[in-house]
Amino acid sequence: MPVNATNNKFGWLAPDFKLLDVSGSKLSLSELKGTNGTVIVFICNHCPYVVAIAERLSTEARELSNLSINTIAIMSNDVIQYPNDSYENMKLFAKNYNFTFPYLFDETQKVAKDYGAVCTPDFFGFNKKNLLCYRGRIDSGVMKSDNQKIERELYNAMVKIKNDGIGPEKQLNSFGCSIKWK
Repeated sequence: MPVNATNNKFGWLAPDFKLLDVSGSKLSLSELKGTNGTVIVFICNHCPYVVAIAERLSTEARELSNLSINTIAIMSNDVIQYPNDSYENMKLFAKNYNFTFPYLFDETQKVAKDYGAVCTPDFFGFNKKNLLCYRGRIDSGVMKSDNQKIERELYNAMVKIKNDGIGPEKQLNSFGCSIKWK
């Protein structure tokens, strides 16, 4: 049963972190944030909801980077209970979906807890001051849908955040598999 990421209060400051990237480097939010905003998305390798949006995530991240809005993906699941989400499999997943953005391993799950992440995928959009302005879904495409016209909700929200410093009034919750807590 999918879990909804509820829209929570906006305007809180993104907690900093330093996590291991699939490149082997430890990277922090302060190093990775975008000049015009930052998308932080909690994902994993095994969730069918993540697999369904992984190519679109890769595309949206590339297009947002052209606007100096950076994307950061974080994997926080318990890898003992869910070995498909292991660090080695994260590397394969990032390569398979042509991630041009960091994919970080939150081994202690502290970052997911600090952000209040509840599901995969779970999207957080921050303005250039690292204040939360968006907590919605990537787009209007849903699993098992033949909808040909997909509304680019994350992309449009981040453009608005870049231009206005605030997110859209209407934001639809992301949904997916629950984060697998230890």
